[in-house]
Amino acid sequence: VEQVQYLWSKLRKAGVPVVEPPGGHAVFLNAQAFFPHIPQEEFPAQRLVAAIHEASGVRGMERGLVSAGRDPLTGKHRPSKLELVRLTIPRRVYTYSHMDVVAEGVMEVFQQREHFKGLRFVYEAPTLRFFTALFELL
Repeated sequence: VEQVQYLWSKLRKAGVPVVEPPGGHAVFLNAQAFFPHIPQEEFPAQRLVAAIHEASGVRGMERGLVSAGRDPLTGKHRPSKLELVRLTIPRRVYTYSHMDVVAEGVMEVFQQREHFKGLRFVYEAPTLRFFTALFELL
């Protein structure tokens, strides 16, 4: 819990749009506020996950339009009110130095945020698409 608070505070101080209050197990980033120029149909949370991984090797989890899936009757994306990135921190696994690496990676992407573009699906499984989906840059 203290590491979550530490990371959340560090990101918030740098101006990164984080969900308030911090959780007990994770820090959530508001991808819509992070990438306001990327419309939801271009998957800003998924793009943020990829950008952070590219910058730092840190893995996050998209919680937005990709995770919501498609309506089986219409084939349209299920609506999602939020586009979030979850940075989960397991107990007794990482040090505060690890939290600094995560923060530095996120802040690096945040400083360059206007240069990022959205994504489009190349492949999506019929169920649980967020596990095996493939995207390409627009």
